[in-house]
Amino acid sequence: MTDGVPRVAWAPSELELARQKHRRKSSVRSVIVALLSTLMFAAVVATVVVNTPGWESVKETFFNVEIAKDSFPAVLDGLWLNIRVLFFASICVAVFGTLLAMVRSLRGPVFFPLRALATIYTDLFRGVPVLIVLFLVGFGVPALDIFPRMPAAVWGTVAIALCYSAYIAEVLRAGMEAVHPSQRIAARSLGLSHMETLRVVVIPQGLRKVIPALMNDFVSMQKDVGLISVLGAVDAIRAAQIEVASTYNFTPYVVAALLFVALSFPFIRLTDHISARMASREQSGGTV
Repeated sequence: MTDGVPRVAWAPSELELARQKHRRKSSVRSVIVALLSTLMFAAVVATVVVNTPGWESVKETFFNVEIAKDSFPAVLDGLWLNIRVLFFASICVAVFGTLLAMVRSLRGPVFFPLRALATIYTDLFRGVPVLIVLFLVGFGVPALDIFPRMPAAVWGTVAIALCYSAYIAEVLRAGMEAVHPSQRIAARSLGLSHMETLRVVVIPQGLRKVIPALMNDFVSMQKDVGLISVLGAVDAIRAAQIEVASTYNFTPYVVAALLFVALSFPFIRLTDHISARMASREQSGGTV
């Protein structure tokens, strides 16, 4: 009771309850149909593949269980190097990519040189393949004899960070530009400087708009950390290559691929979940 007026608890109507029941039935029916159709499709594909003339040879060459068991510890140990490279590269990409996005958003002609450098950087590293950047950084920079001798994984981390900072910077800049100009104007009218406006108002709002795109770039970076093997680092790919050279069998590559899938799968599903939740929030209130 509020101010002598009894408070009536809200309860859905009979029509709304019927709608909810119909939606639940439809969802369950859709899941069952999707599961059955997927199983049928998988059974047809498996039947066709198994009955091909070269299946026994392919099975022995790519899906040898004994070789998979023997190579698994070495490939898993190499994957730990990929995880460490991914961890440090993600930190560098987050920091440097944010700085690039902020530099490209600076206003005024006095900042034109900085904006031009940031633009050239993002255009260059988005255009050059990651593999070539790995070669240039991993073999070219050490040849200058400026830095002390460092492991190949360090130069691989630097190369991955350089490439993906350009992608992350553009994604962040797109999110920042998607923030309505009135937000900037309101922040400046309250006495905030340009950098304070970016840090307090623009970046937090822009970040929420591009979270799915950022997570997709992170998933892509998870795969590309496997390229550091070209520099000689004994990661999962190079460990699999060593096992292949000793067994003359390609099963270790399949083991490495499955480990990378297992590493990426949680983030892929999380990305889909966040994208679906954000789409549901944007559409809420618009359905009848």
